[in-house]
Amino acid sequence: MNTRKINGIRPFSAFIDSCMKESYSFPRFIRDIIAGITVGVIAIPLAMALAIGSGVAPQYGLYTAAIAGIVIAMTGGSRYSVSGPTAAFVVILYPVSQQFGLSGLLIATLMSGVILIVMGLARFGRLIEYIPMSVTLGFTSGIAITIATMQVQNFFGLKLVHIPENYIDKVVALSQALPSLQLSDTLIGLTTLLVLIFWPKLGVKLPGHLPALIAGTAVMGTMHLLSYDVATIGSSFSYTLADGTQGQGIPPILPQFVLPWNLPDTHSLDISWNTVSALLPAAFSMAMLGAIESLLCAVILDGMTGKKHHSNGELLGQGLGNIAAPFFGGITATAAIARSAANVRAGATSPIAAVVHSLLVLLTLLVLAPMLSYLPLAAMSAILLIVAWNMSEAHKVVDLIRHAPKDDIIVMLLCLSLTVLFDMVVAITIGIVLASLLFMRKIANMTRISTSSLTSAEKGLLVVRINGPLFFAAAERIFAELREKSADYQTIIMQWDAVPVLDAGGLHAFQGFVRELGKEKHIVICDIPFQPLKTLARAKIMPIEGELSFYATLPKALKEMPVDYTPEVCASSEKI
Repeated sequence: MNTRKINGIRPFSAFIDSCMKESYSFPRFIRDIIAGITVGVIAIPLAMALAIGSGVAPQYGLYTAAIAGIVIAMTGGSRYSVSGPTAAFVVILYPVSQQFGLSGLLIATLMSGVILIVMGLARFGRLIEYIPMSVTLGFTSGIAITIATMQVQNFFGLKLVHIPENYIDKVVALSQALPSLQLSDTLIGLTTLLVLIFWPKLGVKLPGHLPALIAGTAVMGTMHLLSYDVATIGSSFSYTLADGTQGQGIPPILPQFVLPWNLPDTHSLDISWNTVSALLPAAFSMAMLGAIESLLCAVILDGMTGKKHHSNGELLGQGLGNIAAPFFGGITATAAIARSAANVRAGATSPIAAVVHSLLVLLTLLVLAPMLSYLPLAAMSAILLIVAWNMSEAHKVVDLIRHAPKDDIIVMLLCLSLTVLFDMVVAITIGIVLASLLFMRKIANMTRISTSSLTSAEKGLLVVRINGPLFFAAAERIFAELREKSADYQTIIMQWDAVPVLDAGGLHAFQGFVRELGKEKHIVICDIPFQPLKTLARAKIMPIEGELSFYATLPKALKEMPVDYTPEVCASSEKI
């Protein structure tokens, strides 16, 4: 299979590397099928639960896992990633679905896919390396807190007419609704949650999601025998097919091609500039989060397998998946870290495993849709509570607070708070800006001046070494300090061998230093590295007789000075 590169990016890169360049044998195919079935069992309840958490009917989560899962697996850049709806998106998708309906959500997903493709073509794949751990840990933990809060209503069966968008108001509303707690829903939720918690301790390879749902459904059956009402998928969701057929729960058909802005069972949405403008912030948030989560997932899988992903190819695949899915009713998708890790542990060798996982979801729609309608909402909420807990990575938060520098702790806590109280984009933007400023302050403080023993007060010669970058945050301080040190000296020699960077701010500060002292003192620069030398050359900084001189090395500079240094001293003064 030969594919042309697009702006240096090769589509289908993971599929080609794992199935075409490497020998794809029948034993590998069997391993992929087993891994795909294993992940599919995990993905089916998660896809439904995440769709419900996003404010739409559960079948749209299954459509996402099926359509986007296949497209991204075949076109993306990570051979082990499994894509579908993820918990991180819930806090972004829910407000969109409530304000614009399903059509608005699908249009925003389509727009996010276009943004992801642009990011891939612009080769932004490596930019994930520039997001500090404190920022990613802060906003993922904040998202986990928000998701967990959103599950309280269904977990306890609370009766709420309206859930406020503001987090504080939401907590107040849930607290006020606690007297409406339903014993039946609470028992189902607790049973499902306990099975999910203790199942891994049994050492059984079968994932705990299916046994937990079975246990929760069994409790629901007991509650029905005792005449308790329980909210289920079937009692809470309905559908209308293209031929006008109506039903409860999940429609037993494959995803149908639809125009995202004109769904048959929802109000159509007019496509206009105002609509696009209103949805653009959400679409940008989806694209940013999708890029971050998919690339983080790919990096984690690289560490687990020793393989390398194609970051820009992965962004391209994620974009194509999010463009294709809305035309079949699929919501926003990205690589799911937990499902992808399970895929690797189950023995996957190529993207074929992710395709098998999606095919199992399609088969479930055709065969088990009526049975899925009986699943209780409290059990689905319990699954999302476990997902939120795993997503929070509480152990990493505690470890960072206990051992990390104070700056990282501040950034992490700020990102967490902003994510909960506002949204992810605000948290990431402010978090990255603050982390960058704190990092620049730290680097600026590392730039120092050291005075050499070659300094001669008697002859009026000051020899110093500048250690660290001369950039805008450090240069003014360094040259101000040098002004004070040079008050009693006529000649100043600066060794720049430890100055890796000279930026525009550093150049401006240096020129100001020369203008201020050059008429009175002789300034000498030596041992200039390539980047600072290139910056000086571009600025056309030239030697000035008696004011500014440049030498290749410190010994050569010392030979021209009024102090009688012996050859041995000059030879030993290369580094001071």
